[in-house]
Amino acid sequence: MRISLLSWFFFMPICSLFLNFGIFVVSQSQTCLSDQQDLLIGLKKSLIFNRTLSTKLLHWNKTQFPDCCLRKGVYCSKEGRVVDLDLFNESITGGLDNSSPLFGLHYLQTLNLSFNKLNSSQIPSQFGNLTNLFYLNLSNSGFAGQIPSEISNLKRLVTLDLSTYFLLSYSMLEIKKPNLATLIKNFGELKELYLDGVHISAPGNEWCRALSSSVPNLRKLQSLSIILLDSNLFNAPVPDFFANFANLTSLGLSACGLNGTFPEKVFRILTLQTIDLSNNELLQGSLPEFLPNGSLQSLLLSGTIFSGALPDSIGNLAMLSRIDLSRCNFNGSIPNSMGNLTQLVYLDMSANNFTGLIPSFSMAKNLTEINLFHNDLTGKIHSLIWKDLLKLVTLDLGYNSLEGTIPDSLFSLPSLQLLQLSNNQFSGRLEFNVSSTLLNTLDLSSNNLEGPVPTSVFQLKGLKLLSLSSNNFSGPFQLNKFQQSRNLSNLDLSYNSLSIEYIETNSSSSSFPQITTLRLASCNLKTFPYFLTNQSTLYFLDLSQNQIHGEIPNWIWKFYDLISLNLSYNHLMMTPEVALFNLSLISYLDLHSNQLEGELPDLPPSAIYLDFSMNNFNSAIPASVGDSLSSVYFFSLSSNKFHGGIPQSLCKAPYLQVLDLSNNTLDGMIPQCLIEMSENFEFGVLDVRGNKLSGTISDTFSGNCGLQTLNLNKNLLEGTVPRSLGNCKSLEVFDIGNNYIEDTLPCHLRSISRLRVLVLRSNKFYGSIHCEGSNAPWPMLQILDLASNHFIGPLPRKSLSAWKAMTNNEDVAQSELKHLEFDALGVTQYRYLDVTTVTMKGQVMELRKILTVFTSFDLSWNYLDGPIPDNIGILNSLYILNLSHNAFAGQIPPSLGKLSHLESLDLSSNQLSGKIPVQLADGLTFLSVLNLSFNQLFGPIPSSYEGNKGLCGCVLKTKYIHLKSRPLINWNYLIAELGFFSGFGMVIGPLIFWKRWRILYYKHLHLGGQLYHRMLAHKNVGRRY
Repeated sequence: MRISLLSWFFFMPICSLFLNFGIFVVSQSQTCLSDQQDLLIGLKKSLIFNRTLSTKLLHWNKTQFPDCCLRKGVYCSKEGRVVDLDLFNESITGGLDNSSPLFGLHYLQTLNLSFNKLNSSQIPSQFGNLTNLFYLNLSNSGFAGQIPSEISNLKRLVTLDLSTYFLLSYSMLEIKKPNLATLIKNFGELKELYLDGVHISAPGNEWCRALSSSVPNLRKLQSLSIILLDSNLFNAPVPDFFANFANLTSLGLSACGLNGTFPEKVFRILTLQTIDLSNNELLQGSLPEFLPNGSLQSLLLSGTIFSGALPDSIGNLAMLSRIDLSRCNFNGSIPNSMGNLTQLVYLDMSANNFTGLIPSFSMAKNLTEINLFHNDLTGKIHSLIWKDLLKLVTLDLGYNSLEGTIPDSLFSLPSLQLLQLSNNQFSGRLEFNVSSTLLNTLDLSSNNLEGPVPTSVFQLKGLKLLSLSSNNFSGPFQLNKFQQSRNLSNLDLSYNSLSIEYIETNSSSSSFPQITTLRLASCNLKTFPYFLTNQSTLYFLDLSQNQIHGEIPNWIWKFYDLISLNLSYNHLMMTPEVALFNLSLISYLDLHSNQLEGELPDLPPSAIYLDFSMNNFNSAIPASVGDSLSSVYFFSLSSNKFHGGIPQSLCKAPYLQVLDLSNNTLDGMIPQCLIEMSENFEFGVLDVRGNKLSGTISDTFSGNCGLQTLNLNKNLLEGTVPRSLGNCKSLEVFDIGNNYIEDTLPCHLRSISRLRVLVLRSNKFYGSIHCEGSNAPWPMLQILDLASNHFIGPLPRKSLSAWKAMTNNEDVAQSELKHLEFDALGVTQYRYLDVTTVTMKGQVMELRKILTVFTSFDLSWNYLDGPIPDNIGILNSLYILNLSHNAFAGQIPPSLGKLSHLESLDLSSNQLSGKIPVQLADGLTFLSVLNLSFNQLFGPIPSSYEGNKGLCGCVLKTKYIHLKSRPLINWNYLIAELGFFSGFGMVIGPLIFWKRWRILYYKHLHLGGQLYHRMLAHKNVGRRY
């Protein structure tokens, strides 16, 4: 029975009061019959109960109440027979079995034993002898095991409550044999059935058949008004016949593993007041048109996959007070008719796909919560929408696309306690006057707010959480002003243009509120705020991306309760005797990008994330380092100066998912046990690129290999690609470039369908680049680099058409702007981002973030021959194509003009002949690098071109080209060796029109030269015509 515990404690005494009063009037002139007296005295003696907590049984004695009909919880008929017995919450722990005197009270009509503690004893079968019962409540009483079949003898039952609230009981009632159909077969008058939390053992569709197996039984149950079957794992669809319960008022099927499509007709039952289908992750459906005379009060569909638009007729449900559609797949706009729901108290439509404007709910004056978090709502939120919601406690509009200024009326709502507006597009200055003292949570992070932080923030005396991070707030900000905010425990001012100041006085540090979470990343801090020395409850501290110099103070290591510490991107050093292991509770420790040096300190024992990368450590990795990684998921020592071998003890880390030792000077072989760790399906990333590792790669990858990234680039490895690597079905990035591997194309990896990046550059690979078989490998491949090897033969046509990731259309590509990453901990801040290199215009560029839409195809410096396949134009998502320094012959395929995203095309140093196709000028409108030198091309061009004797035309003498109001473009940046045909200068303008997302993307590239600065200069060119 889904009633909160607090509601029970409030509701039951009131019910008991009225029942006591009504029966007391009848019992005044009646005397309890002697046999009834004896049965009650016997019942008290047999029951085991807590006399300290008892309010009824304790007072059952002849001295105080000689007439048993006057005792608490006992109600009698006119004849002096006990008809109602209420032992609710009497702390009964035992003494109730088939021999109990209770079952001699044959005239009982109502019996309430709910909320007791009967220690998992079974329901006595003798309950079946109480045939006059019409109300039986055994909910949360501590009974467990099979419900006896004798319960079905209670033919007069109107209400049967056997529910169990899982937080109040360690055990569970169950219905196996007899099954559900047998249990309910005689209940012709049943109106209320509460079986939530009862384990109904009827897998698949059996529960449906159990209810509907006997049509007469079903007809008998059509008077049912309440059906609660929550928390049963039916794992089946919902039967249509629920719509036949014409008197149904409450239907509870939450957390039942339901699937299929829910029958819409159930929503149209005119008497239905509450429907709860929540937490059925596979249950789909949509909402029907609602009739004007519906009775629905609670509509609870959260955690299902209901979808579609909300009908405008939802506004007809005048009695609706509670709506929870969170975590569904609804879309479309929120109907304006919902503004007519005057009885609305609770509204949660978070985590859907709603769009458009937020309607006004000003007529729902009893609203206490509005949660529209994580949709795609747009427009402004006006003051008039909110000013009448005087009872509003929670307003959550985070993660939408709302814009405009934040209305000051929100801060005047007298009951508001939580205001969550993060991750929107609100702009302008934040200005408000404080008239509410109840606001305890204010989250305005990740918007476009600007100007100084208003002083009214410091007047919110009840504030516990304040997050203003990732905005454009500017100016000085004195932390001292928070000294009067005694309740403040969570403060986040990160990623603004603030200059955080803390002025130390004699008492300021001790009077500062005790903080549990402090985030001041990128706040222009020069030193550690001194008030931290007097903090005793700090759990989360983030001072990253500041300008703090010097040693990390020793008092940091005395925050014994610290869970997360991020000091990355500063200029910090660490004393050799630092005691990291004192942080016994710390889970996340991020010290990367500092100036730490010397030996790796002893590691904290409970950490799950450790990042020491990009420092100056210059020792061997301790041989026993793995002994300190018993809880670690993520461990990075990359970009230091560690030397020596990789310790075998790393293989002892049982939960390790990411191991990054890249860019050091480690030598020796890769320990075989690290390869064998792939047997742990959670081990997802092994990155040892940029070292001096030698020997062969152990061919011991497990059959359960879960590796997603294997990066071995730039080492001294030899031998072949291990055959067992094909077991790693989840592999997305395999980079073995710049080694001494001697092998054929690793076609034995063809079954790895998720492979996205394959880099074999600068090894000794040989043979054909064709894999035998009916299907070409690697449909998800987006970066293929086979350059500088010894491959021979033609470029296979079949492979080109198989690489689907290189052939996606623009709409699909732009809708999936994600990075290749490994999420070990479920926290964006602590994910591993894949890294690789590409070559463009002779420059090697490191991609520190690889977009899933970025594509590159490099076969340069091999011995490939034959014509370039004419179906190469199918790769219309390519950005870089390099076939240079091979022996390709024939004409340049006109289909290359279909590669509309191409930015770099290098076909130089081949044996190509004929004219340059005009399609290149028409189609390659984003091209910035074109190299066709050293071929056998002929025809008119705008400039002479070395190495193509047949080419002719006038020399292009203009060094700079001015495009109206466009910035001047340095021609030498665009091309050093291009050959153009006559009139090609007319398309130079379109060649430099860059898409916005690509400019943003390339900001993250470590180009180390002209490409990044050139793209920045073009930022205002903006878009393609």
